[in-house]
Amino acid sequence: MPAVQNFDVVVVGGGHNGLVAAAYLARAGRRVCVLERQPVLGGAAVSAYAFDGMDARLSRYSYLVSLLPQTIIDDLGLELRLIRRRYSSYTPEPGTDRGLLIDNSDIEATRASFAAIGADRDAEAFDALGADLARVAAAVWPTMTGPLPTESEVRRMLGDDALWTELFEHPLGRTLRDRFENDLVRGVVATDGLIGTFASLDDPSLQQNICFLYHVIGGGTGDWDVPVGGMGAVTGELERVAREAGVEFRLGAEVVSIAPSGEVVYRTAAVDGDHDDDHDPDDDTITTPTRDETVHGDYVLANVAPAVLAHLLPGGTGATPAPAPWPAPIPEGAQTKTNLLLSRLPRLRDETVPPEAAFGGTFHINELESQLERAVLDAEGGRIPSPVPAEIYCHSLTDPSILSPELREQGAQTLTVFALHTPHRLVAGCDRAEARAELQAAVLESLNSVLAEPIEPLLLTDAHGRPCIETKTTADLEQALGLPGGHIFHAPLSWPFLPDDAPRATAAERWGVATEHARILLCGAGTRRGGGVSGLGGHSAAMAVLDDAL
Repeated sequence: MPAVQNFDVVVVGGGHNGLVAAAYLARAGRRVCVLERQPVLGGAAVSAYAFDGMDARLSRYSYLVSLLPQTIIDDLGLELRLIRRRYSSYTPEPGTDRGLLIDNSDIEATRASFAAIGADRDAEAFDALGADLARVAAAVWPTMTGPLPTESEVRRMLGDDALWTELFEHPLGRTLRDRFENDLVRGVVATDGLIGTFASLDDPSLQQNICFLYHVIGGGTGDWDVPVGGMGAVTGELERVAREAGVEFRLGAEVVSIAPSGEVVYRTAAVDGDHDDDHDPDDDTITTPTRDETVHGDYVLANVAPAVLAHLLPGGTGATPAPAPWPAPIPEGAQTKTNLLLSRLPRLRDETVPPEAAFGGTFHINELESQLERAVLDAEGGRIPSPVPAEIYCHSLTDPSILSPELREQGAQTLTVFALHTPHRLVAGCDRAEARAELQAAVLESLNSVLAEPIEPLLLTDAHGRPCIETKTTADLEQALGLPGGHIFHAPLSWPFLPDDAPRATAAERWGVATEHARILLCGAGTRRGGGVSGLGGHSAAMAVLDDAL
């Protein structure tokens, strides 16, 4: 039996939050070990050559950056380039040849676009909401890298009780109906509350409001930027600084149990499939276990979903791979992601808008407020929404570096389609390949409904003659990344502040990373300020460890 190795901190999971935590702690002089079940680091924030023989490196799961604070970039010395997009969004009006183009650089053109869809009065209301959200961001964003404030403290920072009530206490749907007349405009605003969140706009849980808040405060502006080189460039930089700080990485290390005393048992495994550069979504697993090893940490930081941590702690099954279905309560993801590599951008029904402008920001598909609400009802009834609401971004327009010179010269472009309201219940227990194909077909049908030509003939083909399209469902995320229910936020999002009566006696409680065990802290998207590619979960966990030592 090999001797147990001791570390100051053991990080379970080498996604971006785990890398942030490890880098901070190693730079502070702690001896840190990161255990990662995949053969590569980065978790959901990776890039991949998704199509055989095609020199296009796509962001596989996550794709834009807004919530990564400049504080973390500066503290860790990350060499990143994030590009701001000129266009905010384009939304075709279903069944017509017109749409709404929001141009961040041309106020008059944007107002004319509102008028073209018969939403003249909503243009002023849209600007007014933007000004109000800027005040919310100015109050909330500066708190994100410190100990959690209380609800009352944030409310005082905002200094506007009416706005607080509207955005933090009333369902988002009520706010949209109070402020806007046009169904399309309401939908454009609404989607920020629904990405990765399966909820009606009137859901009393206010999950849609919490999701909305995170989407509009990033960087103090709410802008979502394109990382040059793709998401793999972000986690590649985090890996670089962590290694330079002396972090020890163990890949292919499947954690099977975590003890409250700090002992972590992991199983080394051979790799089945090529993972990051995967060409077969059914190959994303690690198999053939070889031996168990144990490490000990004064602290264990769990960069896994809370449901996964519960499974690994005493009382969980401790089996690997994780059981299916997971023990209740299980979070439920609600998105489908489709990557496409095209010979060129498709033509639009709206001939007044160049495709380069329409796809230069977020391209909304069938996301009227009424369509979003019907989609919830469809999915709750066990049906794939028809049409599927979705949105697109084109990385290669802003950052062509992800394409080879040959593909750039040919005019090739990437599209990433992120479909909403396709919850895990639609694929759970089904054949993964069949469910994936059905959802992919629904996504393409929805996309084609707003284009002047079908998208399929524009797909490039890979070295084997296969169309360059890949789709990831919640079941694929559960299998490949260990996300219960395919939930991209690990669990339902939380407000980035504490209830006034919440305990704050320990550093872990003050930073929103506490578990029932003092040595074990959350450090992923399931922390109080988790969700998105932000590094905030890792930062909060690292700060809690360092504060404990004071």
